[in-house]
Amino acid sequence: MTAKPTASPFLITCSIMLATIMQALDTTIANVALPHMQGSLSATQDQVAWVLTSYIVAAAIMTPPTGFLSAKLGRKRLFVWSVVGFTIASMLCGIAATLEQMVLFRLLQGVFGAALVPLSQSVLLDTYPKEKHGAAMAMWGVGVMVGPILGPTLGGYLTEYYNWRWVFFINLPFGILALMGILAFVPETEKEKDKPIDFFGFALLGLAIGSLQMMLDRGELLDWFSSNEIIVETVLAGLAFYMFIVHMLTHEHPFITPRLFKDRNLVTGLCFIFLIGIVLLATMALLPPFLQNLKGYPVITVGFVLAPRGIGTMIAMMLVGKLVGKVDTRLLILTGLLLTAYSLWQMVGFNLDTSQADIVESGIIQGFGLGFIFVPLSTITFSTLDPKLRTEAAGLFSLLRNIGSSIGISVVMALLSQNTQINHADIAEHASPYKPMMQDGFLPPAWSLDSASGLAALNAEVTRQAATIAYLNDFQFMMWVTLAAVPLLIFLRRPAKPSGAPPAAAAVVD
Repeated sequence: MTAKPTASPFLITCSIMLATIMQALDTTIANVALPHMQGSLSATQDQVAWVLTSYIVAAAIMTPPTGFLSAKLGRKRLFVWSVVGFTIASMLCGIAATLEQMVLFRLLQGVFGAALVPLSQSVLLDTYPKEKHGAAMAMWGVGVMVGPILGPTLGGYLTEYYNWRWVFFINLPFGILALMGILAFVPETEKEKDKPIDFFGFALLGLAIGSLQMMLDRGELLDWFSSNEIIVETVLAGLAFYMFIVHMLTHEHPFITPRLFKDRNLVTGLCFIFLIGIVLLATMALLPPFLQNLKGYPVITVGFVLAPRGIGTMIAMMLVGKLVGKVDTRLLILTGLLLTAYSLWQMVGFNLDTSQADIVESGIIQGFGLGFIFVPLSTITFSTLDPKLRTEAAGLFSLLRNIGSSIGISVVMALLSQNTQINHADIAEHASPYKPMMQDGFLPPAWSLDSASGLAALNAEVTRQAATIAYLNDFQFMMWVTLAAVPLLIFLRRPAKPSGAPPAAAAVVD
């Protein structure tokens, strides 16, 4: 089913990387523009959040069918339609006049964009020989990993100096160039016209994923399980997922091939990418509000302070691409995990006086560590898998990464809110007028306990300190999540060495 490329691998790589970067940027680029959209679209904070939710849910539901659609339509044709649809939907988002239009067009963006990352990975694996898969995955990983990291920086710049609509218009040149390159250079694959589709299995999986994403995205807003909506979504997700597993194991032609889960490297890689997904986007969800709300950085400064994280990732991916196949892949992943954990340990030591240089340093180290994880993991995960199952497995890989990110963001935000309240109560206990440190002479005049303005100023500072400690608790939580992934390394096995050939680099994830 794989197609032999006839064009230059460099031209193919450039074409599909444009599509990958375009989609990866959109996962975070719109975040910083939400306050500006809120005013233009006359929406409340609750309503404008659907701009993000609609995209995430649609992309999550449409990622698993990538393998089936690729086999049914042909990989190149699916790629072309995905790029065209995503670009048109982006333009529609840019001209949306109402919230309803924006949510609809973001849904379309998610539907068409879901296949871009898995397809690009699959094309690269087929374009390069197995001994160059590590380098190919490094190039692919730059788009997948750096896109979400640089999204807030680019989004903040466009919003500040142009207009929030350019957050979507920026996709037009990427989309046109990617389309021209794919049409000219990417080879088509054979179609499996007789392959049946398991509509019921897809419906169950879509319901499970959609309900889970809705629950995670709206849980903090609705106070989690005190809301009937969250309870219903949780029950739907659990029930649909259970029914999907039973259906998958008993149906003659299930939506997801059960044989995939017999490959130990793939199963371990899926667990790995789930945990890495938690750290990848949860950190990016925490740092901007920490820098803006507590340290008082303007949006542009936040973008520039976070940008070096992406530079660290790019450098690491270029370096590790040359090492895969020469150094034990598991050792490379361990190095990345330890570097990432070390950077989070540095962040646990942040305070309101931490310098920009310290923030940049921890960001570069973390980006470097994530780069050392992602490329080798993408390689070894598919190294022992039947190539015929690659596209389907790549869809699962992307899905688990996205679900991990959603769960990670929800968990750290819930912990942030809860710990801020707990810390505020603990600190406030020491703000009693009977404490020596709260007596006149020790307390700044602005925090006087004898005036309403003084009490308000003191309470604001207590809240600020409580929130700072809560952020540090979240960074510590993510450090332990990163270290928890280390034992999974023992379940990864190196691919068999082909006779007369150097060790094979792991096949890339889709």
